[in-house]
Amino acid sequence: MNAIERIMKTLNHEEPDRVPSYEIVIDNYDVCNHFGEEYIYEGLVKGVADAYELMKGDTDALTKILLRSTQTRYFLKNAYQKHIGLFAKIGIDLISTVLTGSITMPIHYGKDFYIDEFGKIFDLKQNPSDGMDLMYYRGGIFKNFEEFEAGIKPDPGNPRREKFFKALKKNQDEYQGKIYAAPVVEGPFNSVWQCFGFTNFSKLLRRPAEAKKVFDDRGKFVVEVVKRFIEWGESNVLIMFDDFGFKNGLLISLKHYQMYVIPWIKEMCEIAHKAGLKVILHSCGEISKIFEDLINAGVNAFHPIEPTTANPDFDIFKLNEKYGDKITLIGNVSPQDLATENPECIKNYTKKLIKEIAPGGGYMMSSGHSINPEVTLDNFLAMRDTLKKYGKYPIKVN
Repeated sequence: MNAIERIMKTLNHEEPDRVPSYEIVIDNYDVCNHFGEEYIYEGLVKGVADAYELMKGDTDALTKILLRSTQTRYFLKNAYQKHIGLFAKIGIDLISTVLTGSITMPIHYGKDFYIDEFGKIFDLKQNPSDGMDLMYYRGGIFKNFEEFEAGIKPDPGNPRREKFFKALKKNQDEYQGKIYAAPVVEGPFNSVWQCFGFTNFSKLLRRPAEAKKVFDDRGKFVVEVVKRFIEWGESNVLIMFDDFGFKNGLLISLKHYQMYVIPWIKEMCEIAHKAGLKVILHSCGEISKIFEDLINAGVNAFHPIEPTTANPDFDIFKLNEKYGDKITLIGNVSPQDLATENPECIKNYTKKLIKEIAPGGGYMMSSGHSINPEVTLDNFLAMRDTLKKYGKYPIKVN
């Protein structure tokens, strides 16, 4: 059974040959080195800074040269070989690549930052503990509705996006079914609040007509990007990133989510389902108040069901009991535990996930967010080895 057959059976609540696995990103030198692959963003911080000096501080020229150089055939092949190669060597079935906003779709570079197509600002910095090149969200470029209206709007049909999508799929195909690379669209919530920053976004919410206009602009963009993915050939899985919560609950009121966000997710899911696609949502935090709304909107699978939220009822095992026949759950080995606990603890929790959620299908193994620089190699391997040992169907865990 190849990776996509395994994934689709799981999303259809059927038992494949083994429990599939997924990770958003692996920002960890020890893991990369163990599997003999170079970190995908290695040299990013220095490379942008050196190009800035070469352009003598002319950020317009810097942006032009970086946009041009990062969509060449050579660059895309090299980048995706690193990205897909690492996950394939580990044995991960499903990987995701963000094709809206973020580092993939920038519109302006500075010496140590960039602005993406939504207007989100990211600092380019090295992790203090190990020097790993990382991107840190700083804020948004818009102070108010008027600036948003006057600003540049992202183009769903941007040729750069299509080049990245097709390069992703071409490199995926070279692995002959061993791994599946799904495109990611950022959802209508993140792409709104992050282009303002939370303080200015909170002010926007006090002006309902303007807030609706901004959310509708971004919602239409999301829908159009999904249509492009389908047009370009995606026929299996679509992933949406949209973080609705934090440790203690929703970031905005339930009413605002139901008014501004859920309708666009519903429309996106309808378009995806009509084309035969399954929709996976990655959302951080405690989102129990909108969980059923998201299921009713058409979300097929949820990642990562963070195990460190303050609500004891937002628990992957309890959610499986209540909704397990309707949705697929993906997660949720805590990144904190992966960084600080011992391998035996990780092994036991991984076994518990497999034993209690995997039977019958409808479960994919993953960390409770991503593999960050603090995750220890021994704990990562404990999670992977336990999945390999106990994740075969029919599930038999003592």
